[in-house]
Order: sequence, then C-alpha cells, then structure tokens
Amino acid sequence: MVTISCRDLDVDLGGRRVLSAIDLDFAAGALVGVIGPNGAGKSTLARAMLNLVPTAGGSVAIDGAELVGLAPSHVARRVAYLPQGQEIHWPLSVERLVGLGRLPHLAPFSRIGPVDQAAIESAMAQTGTLPLRERIATELSGGERARVMLARALATEAPALIVDEPLASLDPGHQIEVMALLAARARAGGLVLVILHDLAAAARYCDRLVLLHHGRVVGDGAAGDVLSDAALDAVYGISAWRGEAEGAPLFVPLRRRD
Repeated sequence: MVTISCRDLDVDLGGRRVLSAIDLDFAAGALVGVIGPNGAGKSTLARAMLNLVPTAGGSVAIDGAELVGLAPSHVARRVAYLPQGQEIHWPLSVERLVGLGRLPHLAPFSRIGPVDQAAIESAMAQTGTLPLRERIATELSGGERARVMLARALATEAPALIVDEPLASLDPGHQIEVMALLAARARAGGLVLVILHDLAAAARYCDRLVLLHHGRVVGDGAAGDVLSDAALDAVYGISAWRGEAEGAPLFVPLRRRD
C-alpha cells in the first residue's frame, strides 16, 4: 500500500503561478481521475508529485515521508509514471523497451533476471503487446507506442501508478481495455491516478474525480457530484447529457455555452 499527500502545494513555471494551495490525499483502492480544461495544471500536478518540477510552497509526501528527502530510486520503485506524448528515440525492440521499466530495481550494470522477465511478460500481456515484442519500437504506430509505453510503466510493478492522457492515439477498443485495466489495478489494491480530457471515460470508470481550474481544486468527489451542470458550465462552458447503459454511467458533452 502507498499514499501520496499534497499540502498547500504551489508551483510556479515561467514566472506564472500554475498550481495554488493544492490539498489532496490519494490512497490505494480507487481509480482517481484528474480532469480539467487545457492549462488547468493537471500534468504539472503529476510532475510535482514526483519532484520533477520545483515547488514554490507547500509539500508532497509519499507514505508520510517528505518527497524532497527521498532518493529518486526509492520514488521510482513506489510510483510508476507515464507522461503524455512520450517519443521513442532509440531503435530498441519492444521487449527491451518494456524492460526499461525494471531499471529502478536493478543495480548498476546488472542484467534482467527471472523476476524481472516475469514482470515484463505480465506487463505486455496486460496491454496486449506480446505480439509486438520483437518489433522495433521506433516503427510502431501511435496507438501501439502508447500501449508499449504503458507496459513499460506497469513493468515497474510499483504500488502506485500515475498516467497522463493514456487514451491518446488509441482506438475505442483499446481505450476501453486500458481504462478497464487501470480500474482493475485500483480495485486490486493499487493507487492509480489517471489524467484525462475524456470526460465520458472519467465518468464511466473513475471512482473519484479531482477537477482543476486555473491551478486550483474546484471539485473532488464522485463523478456525479463533480461533473454537475454548474461545474461544467463554469469550468468548461458546456452542457452534457447523462444516462446509463449496462449498469455503467454515460456522459456525453453536447454543446458549448453561447
């Protein structure tokens, strides 16, 4: 089990306040969606929670320990991170690329062992990338690349996982598979945060939504409460239709406010 806490967190980038007074607690067992319009601070929040951007105030703690005092290798073993839009620059095989997710567990110059190989196989099986294992990663399509990069994050086998826009480039079938995988991982006792623009996916799969606007938390709770008519109008300037099918909530953005 792992916990991540933000207390009065502020982040400045380029001389501009991007996050302000963020107070959030994340624990295992729920799929948490972080939503908000472009520029709301979603990706910056993820990076600040991993000490990848400097903070202007406040603190982040993992398992109750201040993030600034933790070794990067320790953080990498506790929290796997998949940023959005990652490019692949080296012509590695898919299997070797996924294997990079094991680096936090390996001593310098050590080789992949049986435990590492089992984690790699499991991650590729979960993401449907086993048939791609011998392909050169730089030759993959956008959707294939997205699933391979998710497999690399899963191969770390960290108890917490933060993924930023994992549905980009994926067809509808693979979008459903990825969101179901993340939800199952959370139900199995993982801490899973997913940054999403797709409000329909957020409403359907996430147990909790955190809504950011202008760098502040303006909503935190169940999807039905956070995605209220008032919040949609104030934050996104849209209206939406809500319904249900096969026991799952449906959410369809309809139109922008005039």
